[in-house]
Amino acid sequence: MLRFRSLGSGSTGNATVIEAGNGLQTTRLLVDCGLGQKHLEARLAAAGLAPGDIDAIFITHEHADHIGSARPWALRQRIPVWMSQGTYAGIGAPDFAGLLHLARDAQAIELGELQVLPFTVPHDAREPLQLVCSDGNARLGLVTDLGHASAYVLERLAGCHALLLECNHDPDLLAGGSYPPFLKRRVGGLWGHLANDAAAQVAQAVHHGGLKHVVAAHLSEQNNRPELARRALAQALGCDDADIAVADAAGSGSWFSA
Repeated sequence: MLRFRSLGSGSTGNATVIEAGNGLQTTRLLVDCGLGQKHLEARLAAAGLAPGDIDAIFITHEHADHIGSARPWALRQRIPVWMSQGTYAGIGAPDFAGLLHLARDAQAIELGELQVLPFTVPHDAREPLQLVCSDGNARLGLVTDLGHASAYVLERLAGCHALLLECNHDPDLLAGGSYPPFLKRRVGGLWGHLANDAAAQVAQAVHHGGLKHVVAAHLSEQNNRPELARRALAQALGCDDADIAVADAAGSGSWFSA
C-alpha cells in the first residue's frame, strides 16, 4: 500500500507525507518541511498522524518554502533528514547533530517499506532533487518545482501510478500580473516553475492505463486558478475536470493511493 497527502502546497509552504505499509509495518516520509512547527504538527494531526509517526524527512531544495522548519523540527523530534550536498550548502551547512544524510541523483534510498529514488531537475536551486517513491508495487512521482520537463525527468516519471505535479502558473495571468519583470522572467523561465500547459504536456507524456491520480501542486495564488490547472490536466489526460485534485496552501486535501 502506497499513499500520499499534501499538508500544504504553494509559495507559503510545502510539505507532503508519503506512507507505505505491508499490513505489519508502516513507513512514513515527509517530503519538504516548509511550514512552521506548529502548523506542521496541526496538519499532521488533521491527517491522523503525530510527529513520532514520521520516520524520515527529505528536502528537495533550499528555498524557504521547502526547507522551512526542517532543521529545528528534526532536531526536536530526532528524525533523520536527507538532502543533496548542494541543498545542504545552500542552507549554510548547519549542524544536524548526526541526523543528516546526503542524497544523490539516481541513488536509491531504502526506508523500511519505502524506496525513494531522487532525480535531478531543472530549477534555480543549488542541487534540486525531486522523487519517485515506491512500495515495490506502486510508483508515485513528485515534481513540485520544475522549470521544464527534460527528457531525463520524463524518463524518471514513466510508469508512475500517481503524480503530484507542479502547475504553478497560467502564462497569461503571469504576463498580466503585478510581478516585476525580472520575477516574471524567473518564474516563466526554463529554470523557474512549470506552467499549466507545460504540466499538461508532462502528464500526457507519461500517461498510461495504470495512472490513477494526478494532483496539481504548487499553484501560484496570484498567477493561477485551480479551475485552470484542472482543465489543462484533464484535457491532456482525457478525463473530467473533477477527476483532477488540487493540493492547496491550507493542506485541506485528502489521502490519495498510488
